Amino acid sequence: MNNYFNEMTKCIDLARTALGQTSPNPMVGCVILDKNGNEIATGYHKKCGGAHAERDALNKITDAKDCTLIVNLEPCCHKGKTPPCTDIIIEKGIKRVVYGMKDPNPLVSGKGLEILQKNGIEIIGPIMEKECNKLNEIFIKNKTENLPFIALKTATTIDGKIATSNGDSKWITSVNARQRAKEIRTYYDSILTSSATILADNPEMKHKTKIILDRELKTDINSKIYTDGNIYVFCEKPVHNTMKNITYIKTPVIKDRLDIQFVLKKAFGFGIMSIFVEAGGILSGSFLPYADKLYHFIAPKILCDNNGKSCFNGFNREHISESFNIHYEKTEVYSPDILNIYSKTE
Repeated sequence: MNNYFNEMTKCIDLARTALGQTSPNPMVGCVILDKNGNEIATGYHKKCGGAHAERDALNKITDAKDCTLIVNLEPCCHKGKTPPCTDIIIEKGIKRVVYGMKDPNPLVSGKGLEILQKNGIEIIGPIMEKECNKLNEIFIKNKTENLPFIALKTATTIDGKIATSNGDSKWITSVNARQRAKEIRTYYDSILTSSATILADNPEMKHKTKIILDRELKTDINSKIYTDGNIYVFCEKPVHNTMKNITYIKTPVIKDRLDIQFVLKKAFGFGIMSIFVEAGGILSGSFLPYADKLYHFIAPKILCDNNGKSCFNGFNREHISESFNIHYEKTEVYSPDILNIYSKTE
């Protein structure tokens, strides 16, 4: 009897092909087997507005009668930018649907499977649910919390420093590591940084959407970061914008800092489903309570100066038990540096 693990693994791999391209939709892959268990078609969701994985696969074959369809996410049953996947699955005569996880979208959640069952289709699953959840961790948070997924990135010496006491920081990590960081940015809808980082480093941070926290509007709009992208600037006082690519948002201040919860809710309202934070220690520390994932690059260097700038700062702690606890996921090597990836939950 087929346990479908190999096919579900392939679905996940197919879905991951579109990493960073499907927002606000999930990443989905699909495999179709004939009645003898032979693979006859595959598909995946390539971008928002395009065919869903099931439809992409089913459109490649003329006869799906008595076939098995494997998909990492429950087939949708509502009409959005594309028709419901349950419709074409039923029309094509699929005999069995194997799914990885239920859809967290309240419009679907369990309803897609119920419709298929009522139409005589055998349902098997969930299969590899943990792996399927991890694949679509952004989508799950969006649908269950109505908030963007937050990823933090930092690059440090072995002793956790991002700069010397006078702010010198170029370069801690190698070209290989910095190139990987640029690639990771593309996985997320937007990047976020602070006025302090812009004033200190004048980074370009190329991306289609940027979020800048600039309470007192200290940054110069001629800075490199303003040269491209759709930019949201969160600040304390209202601003009448005169540049078409910049939107200023008046933001509440709590304890002399912009209200991060307000920023996140506003960002989600703008359709920003995920945020990649690249900033100094104080802002990174402020985002730790909200972070879902941490990308921590470490260079084989030791600053050996307690006055150097730390990667996370801003909290006064008396006990180790007050530390933020995170879960290790994996390590990647970009010689001579390493990248450790952590998440909020296992």
